[in-house]
Amino acid sequence: MMTRRIVRTVCQLSALTAITIVVLWFLDNRFRVLPSAIHDYMPSHHPGLVITDITVTQCSTVNLFSSCKLDSALWHRVEKDLYLGSGWFSSAYVHIKRKKEQELTTDDKVIVDVSVGRLDPSAGEKEASDEVWEARAVGLWVKRSSKRHASDSDRAITSVDVLFGADAVDPRDGWEMTGTPLLLDDAGEGQEARLSIRRGKQIDPAKPKPRINENGKFKIMQAADLHLSTGTGVCRDAMPENDGKCEADPRTLEFVGRLLDEEKPDLVILSGDQVNGETAPDAQSAIFKYAELFIKRKIPYATIFGNHDDEGSLPRANQMALIETLPYSLSTYGPTAIDGVGNYYVEVLARGSSKNAALTIYLLDTHAYSPDEHNFKGYDWLKKSQIDWFKETSEGLKKAHGSYSHIHMDLAFIHIPLPEYADDKMYIKGERRERVTAPGFNSGFRDALVEQNVVMVSCGHDHANEYCGLSLNEKDLPALWMCYAGGAGFGGYGGYGGYHRRIRFFDIDMNEARITTYKRVEYGDLQAKVDEQIIVEGGKPAAPSL
Repeated sequence: MMTRRIVRTVCQLSALTAITIVVLWFLDNRFRVLPSAIHDYMPSHHPGLVITDITVTQCSTVNLFSSCKLDSALWHRVEKDLYLGSGWFSSAYVHIKRKKEQELTTDDKVIVDVSVGRLDPSAGEKEASDEVWEARAVGLWVKRSSKRHASDSDRAITSVDVLFGADAVDPRDGWEMTGTPLLLDDAGEGQEARLSIRRGKQIDPAKPKPRINENGKFKIMQAADLHLSTGTGVCRDAMPENDGKCEADPRTLEFVGRLLDEEKPDLVILSGDQVNGETAPDAQSAIFKYAELFIKRKIPYATIFGNHDDEGSLPRANQMALIETLPYSLSTYGPTAIDGVGNYYVEVLARGSSKNAALTIYLLDTHAYSPDEHNFKGYDWLKKSQIDWFKETSEGLKKAHGSYSHIHMDLAFIHIPLPEYADDKMYIKGERRERVTAPGFNSGFRDALVEQNVVMVSCGHDHANEYCGLSLNEKDLPALWMCYAGGAGFGGYGGYGGYHRRIRFFDIDMNEARITTYKRVEYGDLQAKVDEQIIVEGGKPAAPSL
């Protein structure tokens, strides 16, 4: 009898507690009745900052009384000139006023919507008395709400960014483009400044771990030298030749997107020069364009840099910091104690629920231009610190890889080719259309790859070269396959007798420890697997079938 009373009392108290929590949540959501210390932990609370105002300042070098600065204690300036430095005398900047939610006063209003245009967005719509559209400069309109709980609304804007170009996209979770460019005078297509806004709290990006499929297969797409711009860009050496306007980035992205849908790769390797620095005064806008392709298809991707990526607005470190935050990006800065940005590896887990790695993919930064042009003209080389890191990492992983029940394989990707790519005695399959622009100094990375039993390495950089070459050991036996992907982007050069953009694939069968590679082209026989060949058999570099 006593036990029944205790159980009934516990049930009643639990029900009362639940009802009380629901009522408090409802009241707090409407009227903020809870102290901030408790309110901050409620489910609808947006940790961090909410935006209370947005404005745009314009200034001119010929008007000494104009300024693009506001009180920094009240306003945060988005450090992107809306003219991207192309205004002869003019500059303009977006400023946002933001506050922590617990610091909001009754006088503060929270922005719940943003629009751009010449006409008042409220025309023809019924406005709530506590939500009003307010005009700002350059066609910007903000809807601000004075509701007490507005900061908890899913509509509350919590961050603002600026992107550029008619083709600008924002693939980050929770972000959306306002759609219409800001109404700036004398801004060209490439400099169309657009606002992107985030509503609600920041969402942690998806970071899936690649895994061999249940059939034992795994497919890698290597997209090299996309050469994307800020704005749509201009085609270089497009084939077939077209008298009409050829926009580089839409054509490049359409090509990559088509192959993503047809080939359905499990992982994409971006092997450098994704951004054409010279034509990308806002590298972030270019990065977001390629990232959207993979994010919307939920395909993981890993990035390394080429010699052009950081020739625009963002150094490598800043670009990698941005890329690391994007959904489905497996890219990392790598060890800070060694040379370069983006020296890391990606492990592909075995099928099922296994925790063992079936593949290890090494990605290394080949830098840009020679630091010693007097003695070694041309391009930079992999440094001793990187090669030591690679060898130490490879040795350290071998014990763990020994637990894998099949044959584990190691692969590598770089941007600038190794000096051994230029060996004219080497067997190749595919075309060597142009001179191999490898570093003048050989730092020995090819030998390190062979020493650590890496079965293949693939690069980009020389757009019109798209062969795989077999490097032999001292006994004239297969030691390492060295491949070029071939350039994929229309913003980079082509030519060389009519080169068609292409993308390389590596079809991996872990059942046989086999790697088959081929290319797909943008024009011509769109379904052909060009130069298809087996380069690895039984976990070892395979001799070519002649």
